[in-house]
This record gives sequence, C-alpha cells and structure tokens, in this order.
Amino acid sequence: MKYKFILMVAASLATFTMTQAQDKLKAMPGYEQYRNMAPQIYSSVKSGAISANWSEDGDSFEYVQSGKIYRYDVKKKTTEEIGEASRPERRRYNRPARGRQFASAESPDGKLKAFTQDRNMYISNPDGSNVVPITTDGNEENQVKYGIATWVYGEELGQITAMWWSPDSKKVAFYRFVEKDVKKYYVLLDQLSLYDSLEVEAYPKVGEPNLPVDLMVYDLETKEITELDIRDGKAFNDGDLGTYIYGVSWTPDGKELLYHSTNRLQNTLELRAANPETGKSRTIIHEEWLPSFVVNSPEMEVLEDGEHFIWASERSGFNNYYLYNFDGTLVNAITSHPFEVSNIVRVDEEEGLLYYMARSGENHMLMQLHRVEIDGTKDTQLTDPAFNHSVAISPDGKYFVDVAQKHDVAPFTNLVNSKGKVVAELAESDMSKFEELGLKKVEVYTFTSADGVTELHGMIHFPSDFDPSKKYPVILSNYGGPATNAFRENFAYPDPLTEYGFLVLNIDGRNVRGRGKKLLDQLYGNLGLVEMDDFAEGIKALHDRPYFDKDRVGVYGTSYGGTTAATMLLRFPELIHAAVANSSVTDWRNYDNIYTERFMGTLETNLEGYNRFSLMEMADQLEGELLLFYGTADNNVHPSNTLQLIKAFQNAGKSIEVQIAPDGGHTALNRDRMMEFFIEHLVTDYKEKVR
Repeated sequence: MKYKFILMVAASLATFTMTQAQDKLKAMPGYEQYRNMAPQIYSSVKSGAISANWSEDGDSFEYVQSGKIYRYDVKKKTTEEIGEASRPERRRYNRPARGRQFASAESPDGKLKAFTQDRNMYISNPDGSNVVPITTDGNEENQVKYGIATWVYGEELGQITAMWWSPDSKKVAFYRFVEKDVKKYYVLLDQLSLYDSLEVEAYPKVGEPNLPVDLMVYDLETKEITELDIRDGKAFNDGDLGTYIYGVSWTPDGKELLYHSTNRLQNTLELRAANPETGKSRTIIHEEWLPSFVVNSPEMEVLEDGEHFIWASERSGFNNYYLYNFDGTLVNAITSHPFEVSNIVRVDEEEGLLYYMARSGENHMLMQLHRVEIDGTKDTQLTDPAFNHSVAISPDGKYFVDVAQKHDVAPFTNLVNSKGKVVAELAESDMSKFEELGLKKVEVYTFTSADGVTELHGMIHFPSDFDPSKKYPVILSNYGGPATNAFRENFAYPDPLTEYGFLVLNIDGRNVRGRGKKLLDQLYGNLGLVEMDDFAEGIKALHDRPYFDKDRVGVYGTSYGGTTAATMLLRFPELIHAAVANSSVTDWRNYDNIYTERFMGTLETNLEGYNRFSLMEMADQLEGELLLFYGTADNNVHPSNTLQLIKAFQNAGKSIEVQIAPDGGHTALNRDRMMEFFIEHLVTDYKEKVR
C-alpha cells in the first residue's frame, strides 16, 4: 500500500486560524443541531444540591441557591433569606505546575522561610532578607540537589513539596537527590520562537536506574544537619525498601519525621518514623500485597490526642480502616467489610465515633454514609443505598445535610437525623428545562467481562432528537487506566457530542476502582490487554440494539485514554472503525517507571507482559482510520511515543492522519477538529456527499 501522511496543525494551539477546516465542520451533518443544543445542556437543570455551612452550635446552617443566601433553622425547620450572595471568586489553586514542587515553605510560626535555589537549601526571613545557607555542595557538576524532588515524584507520588517544617518551627526536613547516574530526557521548548530552548529532566523509564534519595533535617538551634537513616544503615539499593521515599510529615509532637518507604516493585510499603536527633528510623506499619501492588498513599487521619491515628489498608482484599498507636501497635480494626471504604468524613473523638463514606450501596458507585464506634462496634449505614450520597454533618452529630443522586436522578437534598431518618426535604432539582429541550437521560447497562464471570457497567448517552427506529454512529469516550471509573452515579448530563447525531459510550472494565483488590489484580502485568478486552465486550453487548450501528464505531481519549483509543482500533478492527488518540503511551517501556512498574512489574519480572503490549508491533494490523495528536513539549508522555508509532505505520505502509500542538504539553486535540474527523469517517451521508 502506498503510504499517505497528512500533517495538520491543531487550530486551537496554532498561531493562525484554519478557516477552511472550520468551514468544513459547519457544512457537516449535525453541526447546526450541536451549535443550538450543546450550549444549553449543562444549564438545563437547576440543581437541588445544597452545600451546607453549619453554625458552631449545630442549630442552623447556611447555603447559597439562585444567587441568594439562606439560613435553615433546624429546630423550627424554617428557611430564611438573609442576603444576596456575592459572585464567587474564580478559584486559584495554590499548587505548583504538574509534576513540580514548591520552591519554598514558610515556618508554622510565620517567622522564617526555607527555600531551594541553585540546587541548595537556604533559610531566610519571609521577605527574603537575612539569607543563611543550609547546604553548599549541590551543583550542576555533581548533580546533587536539595529541597527539590523530581518530576516523577511529583506526578506519581504526589510530592508537591520537598521540604517540611517541624510544628515548633525549630527544624526543617528536606530531600536530597543525586541525579548523576540517571538518564535524562530532553524536551525541546519554544519551537515557535526565533530560538528554541531545552528542558532536561531526570526521568527514569521502565527498567532504568532510580535516583538515590535521602532525607535530611536541619536544626535551627544547633545549626547541624542530620542525615536520616531511612534504610537501616544500608546503602541505596534500587529495588529494596527505601527505593521510593515520600509522604513525609511530622508527628503532632514534632519528635519524629514520618515517611513512606516502598520497594521498586511497590508491593511492599512501610510507614516509618525517624528520630531527627539521632537519625535512626523505626517501622510503624508494614503493608504488602505480593500479587500486585500496595496503594502508595493510604488514607491516614491523625487523632487529636496525638497518640493514635486511623489507617486505611487493603490487606483484607478490600479497603478498610484500622486504629493504630504511633508506637506501631494495632489497637483494633475499625471496619471489616467485604466492600470498600472510601473516605473519612469526620472523627468525633469525644464520642468515640468515626463517620465515613463507603461503597455499600446497591452498586459500588453508590456511596453511603456510615457511623461506627472507633473500637469497631456498632457500624451503622445511615443513608439510602439506592442513591449516591455526599454529606455535611452538624458539629454535634445530631443531623447531616444529605445530597443524594444517581446517574438518572438529579440531586435532591434532605436533612437527616443521627438515626438515618429524613426529617426535612430541603431541595430538589428543577428538570423543566431539561425536559423542555427534550434531553435524554443517560442509560446504564450491564454486561459480562471477557473473563466470562464479572459483571461490569457501561453508560449510553443519547442525542435529544433520538429516534430508536434509526441507526446511530457511536463514539466510545474512555480513559481506561487502572483504578479509574467510567461509570459513575452522579447525575449525568448527556454528552454534548451526541447532538452531532452520535451515541456516546463510557465503559468500565476490570480496571475499575472500588470493587476490591482481587478484581484489579487481574489487570496486573497486562495493561492494555485485559481492560481493552472488557471494553470490547461492552461494545459487543450493544450490537443487538437496532439503533446501534455496529459498522460505525469510533473511540477517542487522552493520555491513557489515547492509548485506549489507538489500542482498540488496532486490536479490534471488527468493532472499532475510527480513533483519535491524544498524547498516547505507545509502549509501556516509554513511560516512567514508578507508574508503569506499579501495574506491570519490572522488565525482570514481566518481560513477556511488556512484549505483549507495544502499539508499534500492532501497526500492520491497522484497518480503520486513525488520527494521532501530540504536543511537541509534552514532558509527561514524551513525543517519542507518537513518533515511534508514526514510524511504525510508515514502515507498514499504512495511511494515518497526524495533528501536532507546537509547544503544546500533555494535551488533546481541539474537539471541532476531532468531530470533523469522526463525521468524515463515520457518517455515511457525508462520505457519500464528498466522494
């Protein structure tokens, strides 16, 4: 086959407008319907969800609705309008850029600032005056750096800071990384400028050595640095416990520094505590799940007594809560459910109660409020298992404001007492405009996974003018990564893309979060295979519906979703006919080792698994239409992923389309351009017109 290569530039990210491409979409079927309907969809429901702000005495709460502030009196069960709501300020998230850490941290007493600069640590006044160096040996030549982590520590281990003040402001802990023996990745920046520039990042990929990491503590009174013994006297050995050190914090009394320590396989985790005076460490909790991996940052709630904490663990196969002393003693299991706890809502230490959300509804996405004695007795579910709930509990624990909903039931809010009885109906959603527009509710369906046993869920979005006597082209919109959910039980608006005349699907596989460790373990070592098999089953389960056009199915996604899109097209040409793959990982060996080895194991333990999945090895299987998109400055999923795949298609003599985001990062194709592609290749009327 003669190779045809189409290079286009994404209009949303380029410096010029592609008028011809825009005009092309305007002339396509469904454009006018989409332009008319899409802007109205997300404003079509006046939500009945109340965000309650309780008074300190628990006798009332305030909330905002329709631009007004209201106060609800719990005893009188009356609502009073108390004023106009000011326009909420646009949220500004005080976070560093993705994968990065804050370069400074102010002491708890507000008198000092710790900061990193030119690879060293310093202390100064908050205004930057009176600078005192803590370290001096960090430099480009030896590749040592202090007070800053690496991109993968930020992206995969949630480290947004690399320095931590003690509660009394007398000590500051910080990272040291040694980068000299770790391979670097070079990202070319500013390619739209007269001269470009370079970003150099120590980015260990699968199978590559990790950076040695250490924790140091500086004592402001003694002016001494203590290097913590985080590996019990052993040198850094990539693979042992101590390969990854993260989740750093101080104990409430400031006497010890807490941190998480895992091995390279990430199937063993320890919560450890280091003495900042001697540097010695001890283990508080040891977790392991040898069939796959341990969650790297379990939920942890420190109690006000400073001696106990609540710890979440999947050691039973399901996430449950446990009460520990800081000396490492397990006091008791608080929950022992055959379903997953989700998050702590409130701890009432005076009454000895824990309030938490759990996946104990009629399905795993219907969150329920539970109350349990901290000693593990008298666990009570307080909400209706038919709905998904979010709650705000009064300070005295006598009531909670409950927002309930599900995929096809818009939010409604009740006041519920401590026994779980609804004592007042506070608000319900107004669906009149939704109904007036003829919008269709999302349908949830079930199907059996490729293992022949597991029941899974999918969601179908319909256009407002849906006619069951017609056949519709279909788009699958999936992320697809481990421990994610495509099926959800919040009220789901129909996807606006349906208004182009498509059905839109979201499908869960055995990658689903919230159904226990053993189900997710089936994905381990087989990313890109097991979950994709299930997505295929979810599509096939709809083939017998007369309005589902099984010959016109597309898929799109970004990042892991881009991997899903390309993989589905290549592996299931009988099911998928067009795909838009954005910022895709095309071989797991191309991605960072922390994320990938957590779910795939190492090359030594699972070389066969890595070899099974490589889109480059599948390039000759291409039958449908594919559009690849990537950013030239993507420091997450590097451009080499897409470039390798393009080369593989060239070698295989396959025709594809490519769009590029010059100087773009980890991003996706403009949706107008995406829909041009899908309409052109999946809408028969248009294909006939342009022939």
